Amino acid sequence: MLDDFRQQAAETFGEEEDEFVRPTPASERGDSRLFGLTPFQMFVVALLLLAVTCLLSSFCLLVTGRVSPPFI
Repeated sequence: MLDDFRQQAAETFGEEEDEFVRPTPASERGDSRLFGLTPFQMFVVALLLLAVTCLLSSFCLLVTGRVSPPFI
């Protein structure tokens, strides 16, 4: 029984190397931009989203009265 397993393993040992496919690097895949934007454009979009989030959350705190500005 163990001899059969050894023979089967020896027969299929060399075949697995042919089935292995190496992944292609990103530089060979072509256009890999996210949403079609360059990294700098994506950075600017992220900064704008951060600014809008900060402004809206500050406005919400002022409207609800959780924070009062010192000059009023």
